[in-house]
Amino acid sequence: MTPEALRTYLHDHIPLSRAMAVEVLEASAAHVLLEAPLEPNINMHGTMFGGSAATLALLAAWSVMHLKLETAGIASQLVIHRTSMEYLLPTTGIAQASAQLNDADWPNFLQTFHRRGRARLTVHSELLFEGQTAGRLTGEFVAISDA
Repeated sequence: MTPEALRTYLHDHIPLSRAMAVEVLEASAAHVLLEAPLEPNINMHGTMFGGSAATLALLAAWSVMHLKLETAGIASQLVIHRTSMEYLLPTTGIAQASAQLNDADWPNFLQTFHRRGRARLTVHSELLFEGQTAGRLTGEFVAISDA
């Protein structure tokens, strides 16, 4: 999926991503890089609202998992089961969120998915601001078979 196609998919299926003005810089089953401006995500302190920062990081993690499933030809519903966000630095401008899968966990995920029709996988993403890690998200996703 191209970055433009993922952007359209997110904006059409997760309208909050449109309201946040999320852009997709990279989109593959190996890595997703998203970006959002400060303006529509600003809080009263002049920094990015924590909910927007967490959503951007969550969208990156969800997107890389979505693309990995799509590339593997796995028809499923992908939902978040659990998430945690650690905020390290204030974000006073354009933020990026980067996510990639740990390929070592993928074979066990696939085996469980094919046996049970559902499986969980933990995905990590980083919130980046001016080249520094401004936050870290850990998300546990569940893929449920459409079959």
